[in-house]
Amino acid sequence: DYPQIILQYSSGFLVSKVMFTACELGVFDLLLESGEPLSSDAIAARLGTSTMGMERLLDACVGLKLLAVELTQEGALYRNTEISNIYLTKSSPKSQYHIMMYYSNTVYLCWHYLADAVREGRNQYERAFGISSKDPFGAMYRSEEEMLKFMAGQNSVWSICGRDVLAAFDLSPFTQIYDLGGGGGALAREYVSLYPHSTITIYDLPKVVQVAKEQFVPPEERRITFHEGDFFNDSIPEAELYILSKILHDWDDDKCRQLLAKVYKACKPGGGVLLVESLLNEDRSGPLETQLYSMNMLVQTEGKERTAAEYSKLLEAAGFGEIQVKRTGKLYDAVLGRK
Repeated sequence: DYPQIILQYSSGFLVSKVMFTACELGVFDLLLESGEPLSSDAIAARLGTSTMGMERLLDACVGLKLLAVELTQEGALYRNTEISNIYLTKSSPKSQYHIMMYYSNTVYLCWHYLADAVREGRNQYERAFGISSKDPFGAMYRSEEEMLKFMAGQNSVWSICGRDVLAAFDLSPFTQIYDLGGGGGALAREYVSLYPHSTITIYDLPKVVQVAKEQFVPPEERRITFHEGDFFNDSIPEAELYILSKILHDWDDDKCRQLLAKVYKACKPGGGVLLVESLLNEDRSGPLETQLYSMNMLVQTEGKERTAAEYSKLLEAAGFGEIQVKRTGKLYDAVLGRK
């Protein structure tokens, strides 16, 4: 039913905003902590909201299968579904709460200016936040709070996708690894868990490294070390394997070629580079998530999502060979090039 599909598409943003709002207000956390179903009155009272507003929010969450409702003699009682307990509560190891909040408070505001981004072909930080759009990461890390939000969001993604991309190839022969732009270290932690005989160095901007050390990577994790710097402008140390997870999609082809050439030069003979990206189909017909990510690259960065062939071409231009591509069937895929 075509009219129905169009109406569903047009209301897509309503769906996401309901989920973001329930997360932000603490609905799922409260229901997990309570250990029993609660009425809308009780939830509203505990979270300091209007009863009318909360009742409508809860019902919408039931419609989205994020909550379940049971009608009793005392009235409607709400509880989390399994999916909410696993992914939407802050305390869950697989929590996506932080990425939800980043989408709600930052990405959402940039997307308000999508039409301008399409007209102009550039990111929209200037319109959304009144700051220069010339340096995307300067804009993204415009405050420590914003940087923390972004890093926590990225970490939550790797808590559910990290192992898939790192197990796509047997990386056990590599023992000395550099994770370029490794941020909060969630992928590095997955790596040493999967390949315990390896050591991995997170190479990132000094302020990112400081936050990662303080907030995300415990000091007792000896297999993970840090290197402060800007890999576009500073030297890249020698290693056996370099991981670029969701890095190349932030930049245009020239910047990608420039970075990969530096990585190739630093790479030990027989070593390699692992790209972790969401791959477009070769005919660009999908996946839909990747097409939407590419739109997000337009409003937030200087880059775009690419096909496997486009990443292979960038790797070959830098000198890498024996290029292999593995689609994981999840959000992110893996491309391995060897020196």
